[in-house]
Amino acid sequence: MSYEIWLTYLATLLAFMITPGPSHLLMLSNSMTHGVRRSLATAAGDLTANTFQMIAAGLGLAAILVASQYALSIVKWAGVAYLIWMGVRMWRHAGNADVGADAARSASLKVLWGQGFLTSAANPKAVVFFAALFPQFIDPGQPFVPQFLALSVTYLVVDGAFLASYGICAGWLASRLKGNATALVRRIGSVFLIGAAVMLGLKTLRDAS
Repeated sequence: MSYEIWLTYLATLLAFMITPGPSHLLMLSNSMTHGVRRSLATAAGDLTANTFQMIAAGLGLAAILVASQYALSIVKWAGVAYLIWMGVRMWRHAGNADVGADAARSASLKVLWGQGFLTSAANPKAVVFFAALFPQFIDPGQPFVPQFLALSVTYLVVDGAFLASYGICAGWLASRLKGNATALVRRIGSVFLIGAAVMLGLKTLRDAS
């Protein structure tokens, strides 16, 4: 893969990610509620799911996933329902400082990682996206594996940078709101969480039409 092709691929990724998606909204929510450091587990969960999706695309599983529409729908709507439940729960407890603090402490890194993984995995058609995107930048005259690794690692680095940036911005805002403002932070976080679910649901409906 030439340097020029890689730069074109990088520009394509930046253009694609400039608009926040469900995973970015989830990162905003968890950063405001649990802090930037703990929310990095959410980013790790999202990137883990992306890794599996890219491997699946590389192994030629995209056609199988497209054919299994019923299974895809179940996974996606389960993810939508989970995010809505989390958002509503966060909103209900926003005004209770003790409950909010307990919730923040009780959310383990495993739970935060799982939220990130589920949000990304709830869009299994990302496999199809990778299967359609990668061939545009792969030279059939060169070894496949090095090119595939270069595209995959670049995607993970760029996506991770965007997720971390959203988390840092949200954490900065939350750290400057004190007292009663913490309830506002939690409510904003719940809106982001529900917004992520709505985005996933709308995408599911568009894919089904």
